[in-house]
Amino acid sequence: MRAAVFDRYGPPEVLRIADLPDPEPGPGQVRIRVRAAGVQPFDIAVRQGWIKRGPENFPHQVGQEYSGVVELLGEGVTGLAVGDPVLGSTMMAGQATHVVVPASDVVAKPPELDFPTAAALVAAAQTASGALRELGVGAGDTLLVHAAAGSVGTIAVQLARLAGATVIGTASPANHDYLRRLGALPVAYGDGVVEAVRAVAQGPVTVALDAAGRGAIAASVELGVPRDRIGTIVDDKAAAEFGTMVVRAGRSPARLGEVVALAARGVLTMPVRAYPLAEAAEAHAVVEAGHGRGKVVLIVEP
Repeated sequence: MRAAVFDRYGPPEVLRIADLPDPEPGPGQVRIRVRAAGVQPFDIAVRQGWIKRGPENFPHQVGQEYSGVVELLGEGVTGLAVGDPVLGSTMMAGQATHVVVPASDVVAKPPELDFPTAAALVAAAQTASGALRELGVGAGDTLLVHAAAGSVGTIAVQLARLAGATVIGTASPANHDYLRRLGALPVAYGDGVVEAVRAVAQGPVTVALDAAGRGAIAASVELGVPRDRIGTIVDDKAAAEFGTMVVRAGRSPARLGEVVALAARGVLTMPVRAYPLAEAAEAHAVVEAGHGRGKVVLIVEP
């Protein structure tokens, strides 16, 4: 198989495409022929050496999320067949032509979704849905989403609106019309964000989700959001300083399936910025730079 790998920690340029042995599924596992793979900040942190997954065995693969077609069944697998289109999570192995995963973690891909969109939903759907549940977001809430135009923010805005909440989202001005289309009230992040939120809010902000860092928790506290309803997925240090929540929504094929079903019905959308697998380094650089809209996805040619 071909896979994006790195031989030392560092910038996007350390990535290369390598030929590796095809992985073989064990009992209860399936091998997926990958068609698309998401790129996320966790991949960046591992590649840079900030998060280390076990012994430093190089070359090191990357990638947490995939969509593709079942290619091979391990012993004892039922309910799946070769050729089934699927999506799901993996651990530092998704940006490749093949990946082996537990059959129980696989989610069926609806025909209404193409492979890039399916891959784009995997991590964002599980993170956003889990975070909103932990924070108890529902009808009558006013939710502030920091970094609302990113992949997690995109899903969080739409799920919160479906739950009956009013949503205010921070983003660069270039993404404000995009947030309006999602149903959020946009404000610019950075200096003056507290005043900007107060200007558009029609009452108190009752809950906040931080997918940005960079002072988002401090701003949420200043706005008077109850500390037990401020959750971050990126800034553990600020959460400890201010006594707010770190939301670590675990992986859940069931929750992923729920969001995928909404997307298949056209109720929820996710913009995709696509790069070929051969340009994995460029895709990582884009994610590392931030400020993008939707999800960066690698396309793995059949």
